[in-house]
Amino acid sequence: MPFESLFQPLTLARGAPMKNRFMLAPLTNQQSHPDGRLSEEEIRWLALRAEGGFGLVMTAAAYVQAVGQGFPGQLGIFSDDQLPGLSRLAELLREGGALSSVQLHHAGARSPAELVGQPVAPSDDAESGARALSLAEVERLRDDFIAAAVRAERAGFDGVEIHGAHGYILTQFLAAETNRREDRYGGDAEGRSRLLLEIVDGVRAATRADFQLGVRISPERYGLLLAEARELAAKLLREAKIDYLDLSLWNVFKQPVEETHQERSLLAWFTDLPRGQVRLGAAGRIAAPAEAKGLLADGLDFVVLGRAAILNAAYPALLRSDPAFVPEAGPVSVDHLIAQGVSPSFVEYLRSFKGMVAAE
Repeated sequence: MPFESLFQPLTLARGAPMKNRFMLAPLTNQQSHPDGRLSEEEIRWLALRAEGGFGLVMTAAAYVQAVGQGFPGQLGIFSDDQLPGLSRLAELLREGGALSSVQLHHAGARSPAELVGQPVAPSDDAESGARALSLAEVERLRDDFIAAAVRAERAGFDGVEIHGAHGYILTQFLAAETNRREDRYGGDAEGRSRLLLEIVDGVRAATRADFQLGVRISPERYGLLLAEARELAAKLLREAKIDYLDLSLWNVFKQPVEETHQERSLLAWFTDLPRGQVRLGAAGRIAAPAEAKGLLADGLDFVVLGRAAILNAAYPALLRSDPAFVPEAGPVSVDHLIAQGVSPSFVEYLRSFKGMVAAE
């Protein structure tokens, strides 16, 4: 078939292989309960993607500290009270034939004050009102990321992904303009990346040998420099403590924003890095099957679907059964979204994104 490469199993350094090259992006959906427990709507939304053939199904960003909540209706993984729903979800994803992962998250300065009170950040931030974390609090943050990974393991998930992208707290540590600390977690690029790397080390040490670990990073924006992002990626790939690196590019076909790096695409700055057994994937406006196939030819090991997975719950299965499958691109009716396992609250959230929900 013309898309056979997308359905080749992908071995990972640890644990079971992905049955194909499709990963569900960690998609904000605002369907969880106010205390961070999973709702039936969110469980159904994710279980349908496993049934629909995705090789790995990842939860939305799950906050690891109560003060790290980023938006209403967010999934939490900071308390054992959240374990029953997480355990049920992990079981359903396994029954659906997918690998399962929880994305570990803390919004930092991007936490809304109406949800968390005063947000926290690497350094004081006048715009958000966030206060700087003390050294002991940074160490507690590290340990809470690790504890959340252990909680995901107890719930039965195959692994976790550490959210180091999109301007949230780990990005805030990585970027010099938001991290003005003078202790070991600030200063040069080595110091600013220390927290993320210590979390990687801690998760690897605290979980079983076959527990899968990924990291998501943004290579630009949010005060990040492409050269530093590339060096961080190179280190993560070289040291091989993770199983996959997930690049969030917003648009996998774009050029870098930095004029000094525009001689090739943003993605190409990463696909040429030696990676050994660590797998490389990316997200950002991947829609047509031909685009996904082309990205594998360009050097990715897997593709991460977001919008396309919202609109097409069974994208991989439909393509597998019909090479002529044309995925729905939107905007679509509310009835179509409901049929894809999108709850009414998720529909309302999607209305804020252009081209998703058709005008009634």
